[in-house]
Amino acid sequence: MTDNKAAVLVVCLGNICRSPLGEALLRHHAETAGLATAITVDSAGTAGWHEGKPPSHGSIEAAARNGLDITGQRSRPVVAEDFSRFDLILAMDARNLADLKASAPKGAKARIVRMMDYGTGEARDVPDPYGEPIEAFLEVFAMIDRAARGAIERLAATRGLQATSE
Repeated sequence: MTDNKAAVLVVCLGNICRSPLGEALLRHHAETAGLATAITVDSAGTAGWHEGKPPSHGSIEAAARNGLDITGQRSRPVVAEDFSRFDLILAMDARNLADLKASAPKGAKARIVRMMDYGTGEARDVPDPYGEPIEAFLEVFAMIDRAARGAIERLAATRGLQATSE
C-alpha cells in the first residue's frame, strides 16, 4: 500500500467470533471518520477449521444489537500473502500473536501486534467468547469497539490519512 493508505488484517483463532467483529468495527470507524477509501480491512483466523463459514451466532447478534450487519462475512485462514498484503495485523490475543509471528515469512512487511495494545494501549487479550452466552459477546464487542476506534485514530495520525467527502 502507499504511504497515504493503510491495510489492516484482524486475526483471531477461527475467524468466526472476534475478528469478524474487529473487521466490522474497524470498517465502521473508518467510514465514520471519512477514511473508508484510505483504510482497507479484512479478517482471518490462525486456524482454518471454519473456512467458508459465517460468523458465530453470538457475534452476529452482538453486531446486530449495535447496528452492524456481519452476516455476509466468511471465515478464512491467514495465508502467507497476508504478511505482505497488509501493513498492520491485529491479533486478538497473545496466542494468536505468537502463531502469527511464527508463521510470518522471512522479510514480511506487516507489523503484528495485539489489537488492545495497538488500539487502546492496554496490554491485554480480547477473550474468546466461543461457546459463551450473548453477554460475553457483548462484552467482547465493547472491548473491540474501543480498540477499533483507537486504532483508526492512531492510523490516521501516524499515516497522515485524510478524510474524504465520499
